[in-house]
Order: sequence, then structure tokens, then C-alpha cells
Amino acid sequence: MATLEHGPLAGVRVVELAGIGPGPFAAMLLADLGADVVRVDRPGGPGLGIDPAYDLTNRNKRSVLVDLKAGDGPAKVLDLVERADILIEGYRPGVAERLGVGPDAALARNPQLVYGRMTGWGQDGPLAERAGHDIAYIALTGTLSMIGRPGEPPTVPANLVGDYAGGSLYLVVGVLAALQHARTPGGRGQVVDAAIVDGAAHLATMIHGMLAAGGWQDRRGSNLLDGGCPFYGTYETADGQYMAVGPLEQRFYEEFSRLLGIEDEAPDRGDVARWDELRTLVADRFRTRTRAEWTEVFEGTDACVAPVLSLREAPRHPHVAARATFVEHDGLTQPAPAPRFSATPVSVRSGPARPGADTGTVAADWDVPGLAEPRKDTTG
Repeated sequence: MATLEHGPLAGVRVVELAGIGPGPFAAMLLADLGADVVRVDRPGGPGLGIDPAYDLTNRNKRSVLVDLKAGDGPAKVLDLVERADILIEGYRPGVAERLGVGPDAALARNPQLVYGRMTGWGQDGPLAERAGHDIAYIALTGTLSMIGRPGEPPTVPANLVGDYAGGSLYLVVGVLAALQHARTPGGRGQVVDAAIVDGAAHLATMIHGMLAAGGWQDRRGSNLLDGGCPFYGTYETADGQYMAVGPLEQRFYEEFSRLLGIEDEAPDRGDVARWDELRTLVADRFRTRTRAEWTEVFEGTDACVAPVLSLREAPRHPHVAARATFVEHDGLTQPAPAPRFSATPVSVRSGPARPGADTGTVAADWDVPGLAEPRKDTTG
């Protein structure tokens, strides 16, 4: 077949109904791990207008073009579903059903199918029918309220916390767990309802425990891990760059304060009332040297300090480069698949799938000849 069979999910077939955001990223992760992911693109594209040649979330996939609103569109998708292990869709609740490819229709064709549904609000609840994006989902879970400095608006963490951490990764865990169940004796397919509000809330489980125990204050920038602590945060350097500081353990903090040159004048780090004083001392000291100079000072130590690198700088860092955390494929630098496997290595095998480019090969490989046939005109 056209897709190389390697990675721990080799042999697993996935149908992805094209969308944007967390659904495509989840399908990319499955593809990175070796699954044969066929993306069902629709005429006109998904809506955000990114050039398909640069849409890295479609790497390691293949694409077929199906108009689900055409007379034979749903039947073509269900023919694929019959041969698949997993389906992923990211429509609003009820849309897949109206298109004729909802869970009932899909599981009727393939009772062992894992039907993964990716939404922001979930399949039910008062907001289920409403539009939304990452920022609204994490806002309602309390997650966004923790991010940022006191007295300032919450900091938007790109769309990493909601779409990808609370959404994509939970969908992947869910569909793989359901696939394991479906493959056990007596197991069967099922629907996985992955909602970003659920996942983003779940990510904060430890913090909710700390809150209940009195070890976390429910206000931004007042805690050990949210920027309130002067030895867990970022500091500007002489050249306008930043260093990240995180020596939480006492022995690491002692090394940090010695290398920074403040060990003889710093107040007791355990005295929360003097944290502002300590922060000012640390900030003033970091502004005396450039990022490169401070990087050299802390290099090879256990002080838990690192330079804050940009997206373009990161691939060139010696550690990141040594691990090949970023790879180049077809001229595009991109994060390598993760995690890593000793017996079933993973890699970037192909660039972003172009809409409809693989219809013929998928039709042959999956034994769905009707997929490549044009829709017959029945209007005459």
C-alpha cells in the first residue's frame, strides 16, 4: 500500500471527516503513530483558508474528496467506515446525523467501529449547540483564569491548552481506549464524546486538589506555579530577551541563587510576604546581562534555568537538535512525531495530504471501488 506500515498503530484504519483545529490534530497524531488515516475532504476546503501545502496537521495522511451533500456522498463515506477501525468528526451535535454519517448509520455498517466525536462544549448541555473556540472553552472551566499576572487580563495561551491538550489528546486517548475494548472478546464499538470543556477541566485536577487543601489561591498570579512565585517565572535580560526560571526544590534554588549572584542578599524564599522583594532582586540581576550570557552562566547546572527561545530559534538548540525534536520534510521544518518507541519507530512519512489527491489509491487499498467513480447524473 502507499502508506508505509510502521509505528505502533500500523494496520489501524482511520476515517477523518475534514474539519479544523483539534480533530485534524488528533488524526495527525494517530497517523504519526502509524495508522492509515484517510481524510475525507469536502469541495471548497475546511474554512480557514490555509494553503494545504503548509497544513502540517495533514501530514502522514491520505485524502479523498467526497461531497457529503451529494446524493451518493454518505454512501461513499459509509463504505470507508465499513473497513475502518476509527472515525473522527468535529461537527456540531446533530450535523453528522443530518449528513447521513452519524453514529447510528456508521455503527450499523460496522458494529466494531470507534466513533470519535470532537467538540468544544460536548454532545449535550445548554451550550452544546452554540459556536465557540478554544478561548471560550477554557474560560468556562476556570483554566484561563489561572494564566497571567495579577492585576492584568488573563493571558491567552495560543490554542494549545484547549484545542490540543484538552481536546485532541483526550480524543486520542479515548478512541484508543475504545479500540482496545472493541478488540477484546465480546467487545464492541462505541461513541467517544470528547469535549474540550471536559478535557481542559480535567487538566487542572491537581490544582483543584491543592485548592481544596488550601494550597492554591483562587486568584491569578498568586501561587507557586502560576507566576506568583519569584523563583518560577520569566525574567527579561539586558537585550530584551527572556530567561525561564524554575528551581522549586531547595537544593536547586541554592545553586540558582549562587549563580545569579544573589545568595548573600536574597530574602528567605519561604517568606511569601517578601516575594515581591525577591522578585525585584532577581529581575534587576537578570537585566545586567544578555540572554546569551545568562545561558552560558547556567549551562550544565541544576539551577533549572533556560533561555526562552522563539519558534524559529527552538530547532537550533543543541539539546533539541541532538534529539531531532524537529525534523525537516519536503523543505518544511516541523515537530517530529512524539512519543518515541523502541520497537516500532515513528517518523514523518509524507507531507500534508492535498485534498482528493489519494482517492484512487485509497479506493484500491481499502477495496472501495465506488469511491473513485464520479456521481451519476440522475436528473435526466
